[in-house]
Amino acid sequence: MPTATSNRGRDARREDDHVRRVSVDAPTVGVVSQVVSPSPVLHTPGAVAGAPDTPDAAVAWHYGDPFGEQKAAAQRVAVVDRSHRSVATITGAERLSWLHTITSQHIAALPDGHSAENLDLDLNGRVLHHFVLTDLDGTVWLDTEAARGADLLSFLTKMVFWADAKPAPAPDHAVLSLLGPRVDTLLDALGIAQLPDTYVATPLPGGGFLRRMPDSFDLLVPRAELSAWWTRLTAAGAAPAGMWAYEALRVAALRPRIGVDTDERTIPHEARWIGGIDEHGAVHLNKGCYRGQETVARVHNLGKPPRNLVLLHLDGSADERPSTGDDVTAGGRTVGRLGTVIDHYELGPIALALVKRSVPAGTELVVGSMAAAIDPDSVPADDTVQAGRAAVDRLRGR
Repeated sequence: MPTATSNRGRDARREDDHVRRVSVDAPTVGVVSQVVSPSPVLHTPGAVAGAPDTPDAAVAWHYGDPFGEQKAAAQRVAVVDRSHRSVATITGAERLSWLHTITSQHIAALPDGHSAENLDLDLNGRVLHHFVLTDLDGTVWLDTEAARGADLLSFLTKMVFWADAKPAPAPDHAVLSLLGPRVDTLLDALGIAQLPDTYVATPLPGGGFLRRMPDSFDLLVPRAELSAWWTRLTAAGAAPAGMWAYEALRVAALRPRIGVDTDERTIPHEARWIGGIDEHGAVHLNKGCYRGQETVARVHNLGKPPRNLVLLHLDGSADERPSTGDDVTAGGRTVGRLGTVIDHYELGPIALALVKRSVPAGTELVVGSMAAAIDPDSVPADDTVQAGRAAVDRLRGR
């Protein structure tokens, strides 16, 4: 779990001077350093920036009441500054049909104003990028982790060839997120008549849009208006909440974060990203023509993923917490990799981990010097017979 640092908001640049500097080399898995200008929202009284050399160093980790912020995000309504995410656009008449051919989600006929989660895989089906996209008024908007944005944009640019599609960075836009069951109390502040359905986007007055995700709402707004939007939403009743709150609810909901809860070997089945848009997934199983699809099809039809993403409950008796990337062991044998570690306002210290499928929920685990246990409700069902395996068995007379 990242530790609190002193408020760095007083050194934040104005939003119109924002410069996003991320390496264009291949992405590094694990918690990576990034150089992103501090958010202007760090000027908010009480804001404490994320720890240096973590993915959330440029935004607030909390505003002085971490568990109160989590409670507000779970039970009322809270706003989270996620302006460190990398934003890009794709324009051109063939933007959707072209992107459909090189990524894992079925988006060729995505209606205007709709969104999807999507993946870029390598030739062996391992996850390189996870991103969210929204097609609105002739432009596809993409947002992803800051440290991976440049590499994703580089890949997309190299894959254009002759298609009428033009990828471009959009550092002049930023992301805020709204959490909680009372987002509807912010309609007047948002300037809209009603909230959109899941994976649907509604244009906002003055530019940008509000997009509904399965467990939250994202605002993509002009970066020059970021502070104004923050003030408007908090004045309307949204509690300021840091990334600690966002991450705690994300972990409890078993939603992985690329590069933190995944490593260089992760395939989509392990990270719960299988499924079409209606299934809240990022990999449509009835499409082809994208890099890595052979692995996806083989695992779906014939095999099982080697690891499962599970929720761990950690022994909270010690102040020290294990770190992302630490080994998960059982009887001295490594059986998994630790992802996000967080303190939840109700569940206590919890974490996501990729653990070997053969490890049952009741196994006594250790991470660092701390005991851990798999939440049995987080273990995926493993009794489904794949269509391909059933067909093979029938051919063999079984």
